Amino acid sequence: MGVLLTPIVVRHPTTLEALHGRTIAIDGNLELYQFLSIMRTRDGTPLQDSRGRITSHLNGLVFRTTRLIVDYDIRPVFVFDGPPPELKWPEIRKRREVREKSQREYRAAIASGDTATAWSKAVMTARLTRPMVEEAKTLLGLLGVPWIQAPSEGEAQAAFLTQRGDVWAAGSKDYDSLLFGAPRMVRFLAVGSTEFLPSQGRSRSVPPEVLDLEENLEHLGLTREQLIDVAILVGTDFNEGVKGIGPKTAVKRIREWKSLDHAPAEVSAALPAEIEAIRGFFTNPPVSTESVPAPRSPDERALFRFLCEEREFSHDRVEKAIQRLRRPSGKQSTLDI
Repeated sequence: MGVLLTPIVVRHPTTLEALHGRTIAIDGNLELYQFLSIMRTRDGTPLQDSRGRITSHLNGLVFRTTRLIVDYDIRPVFVFDGPPPELKWPEIRKRREVREKSQREYRAAIASGDTATAWSKAVMTARLTRPMVEEAKTLLGLLGVPWIQAPSEGEAQAAFLTQRGDVWAAGSKDYDSLLFGAPRMVRFLAVGSTEFLPSQGRSRSVPPEVLDLEENLEHLGLTREQLIDVAILVGTDFNEGVKGIGPKTAVKRIREWKSLDHAPAEVSAALPAEIEAIRGFFTNPPVSTESVPAPRSPDERALFRFLCEEREFSHDRVEKAIQRLRRPSGKQSTLDI
């Protein structure tokens, strides 16, 4: 779920209109997971066809992504995770336990007729499977939307593409993109974006946000390596944080110590044994150097076959999405990527 940096980073609210003409590398796995989480019926059941195959992720891609492309001239490049690093396995086990607990609570809420609680618990039971990711890649190919397979973390690949100048920004809700060195990132890139608040059982509307790495490092008075040390103190997908140290305190301590290498003994004792491996993964993650594929025209006949004939999508809705793609964006691109 990424590192918590909200209290300390500079975020600039923006609009989808202000992002027109931009090419953005989107964290594909996180995007699909969000579709799976929120695209549900009132009792929390995910969207599915008559064979019980979940279609929430495909629904989000075909109807929401096409709006970003045509209505706002935003040019996505989806980046998908490869195998997770061994460092992430404890976090994956923890997420599985949370999901299983939420599943039990969801079933109990359904049994009692509490649909509001059922929906809030269902959001936390979402599970993105490999077949779902492969379906999403197939659909993106039919839509003509480019995608890239990362060798490991998708956010690291998106950061690399941003550094190389292939895209304007990395698009992700999580702040890890900054730790991986993305010069710029965009959060909440969606039409009518909402963020689900599990503790409150509700969603809130959020505007897109742009974050600049250099601006934030200057604001915090830190180097990127020091920001990674801040994240390790707070807690990342690869380690538990140090108890009692939040983001603001972590920044103060790293400014004082200069590095976790000079932390006092009681803090050093609470740091992960794999600290050098974590630092190394953030500063030099495995990435693919392949070129970004160019967008293509959609394959309309194959789209109808894939969505309508095979997965029972409404023919009229798919037709409207395809008609949308036929229209020129009508927005003048910026000169930047």
